[in-house]
This record gives sequence, structure tokens and C-alpha cells, in this order.
Amino acid sequence: MKVYGIRNCDTVKKARAFLEEAGLEYEFHDYRKDGVDADKLATFVGEFGWDTVLNRRGTTWRKLDDEIKDSVVDAVSALRIMSEHPSAIRRPIVECETKNFIGFDPVAWEMALELGELK
Repeated sequence: MKVYGIRNCDTVKKARAFLEEAGLEYEFHDYRKDGVDADKLATFVGEFGWDTVLNRRGTTWRKLDDEIKDSVVDAVSALRIMSEHPSAIRRPIVECETKNFIGFDPVAWEMALELGELK
């Protein structure tokens, strides 16, 4: 299992605590320290949709110039913004053996844990 996010993000902290309490081992990929792999990000956009992967509720998005925000109209433009501003990627994204997850929802993760999807 691999968790993608930013170390100091509160949602990522909650997700990591959940995984640790469940006794699950994972590798953590910090976008700020380790960078953003364009192919991996494109894979997540293909799976979840660019409008889901792009975090429009976060501080990074709100601080962008309106001209930049208005330029995001499709996957290509969203990928460009997320590559330039890793904090604009919704967090966490968890890559598992059978299923990937985006965002942290403790109820959904608990169900996925019981179903064996979160491993």
C-alpha cells in the first residue's frame, strides 16, 4: 500500500493514524519532499476524474489567481496546475492491491478494511 499526500496535512495525518491503528503497513509519498510523478498523477485522474483529484476547497486553490483558476477546464489543464502546485491535489490518495481510495472517510475505510480492500 502506498499513501500519497503532504505530511503536515490534517486529513493525511488522520488517514495515516487510521492505517497505523489498523496495523497496516504502507509507504508514504510526500508530494513536497518526493515530488509529483506526472504519469502516476495522470493515472489517478483517469481513475477518479480530474475534477475529483483537483482540490478546489483548499488554501492553495483559493490563493491562485482567478485567471489561472479559470484556465482549468479539462484534465490536461488540471494536471498542469496540480504538477505546478502539489498542494492542489486532493489528499490522501491511497494505492492498494485491489482498489484505490481518494480522500479520507473513516466509515468507508472501515468498511473497506472489513472487506479486505484496504491492504
